[in-house]
Amino acid sequence: MRKLLLLLSFMTWSLSAAPSLDYQVQNFQGELVSLSEFKGKVVYLDFWASWCGPCRKSFPWMNAMHQKYQQQGLAIVAINLDEDRALAEKFLSKLPADFHIRFDPEADVASQFDLQGMPSSYIFNRQGELVQTHLGFFEEKSAGYENEIVELLKE
Repeated sequence: MRKLLLLLSFMTWSLSAAPSLDYQVQNFQGELVSLSEFKGKVVYLDFWASWCGPCRKSFPWMNAMHQKYQQQGLAIVAINLDEDRALAEKFLSKLPADFHIRFDPEADVASQFDLQGMPSSYIFNRQGELVQTHLGFFEEKSAGYENEIVELLKE
């Protein structure tokens, strides 16, 4: 039931709040931190949950992108939406992340984005402007995702 309510809340779109980096989420210590700390970088912002099958495929790709482009100014930030942090930690024990992990257990930030499913990713340019969105993760489209990042890194 929680998953259904969470997915339904994602479909509620607030016209007054466009997706941005001006939100706070939790770090591993449970402290609130601002996503704006990544402004000035190309930001690949990904929403995920432990129960999300396609998320298992996206994590190795995000690790590879982080390794390949972090020195050029890419920040990959994956925001977990599990209500129970232990579920996220179990997922991460099997699929470790080399990139930034944040938490939004009440889906407060997620409700500000027009999520249609999981995972959902949002790409921001160095000025913090949303330039691309992706619903789901498809390995056959991963070269295209990478090309979008590379073009933004050139700016």
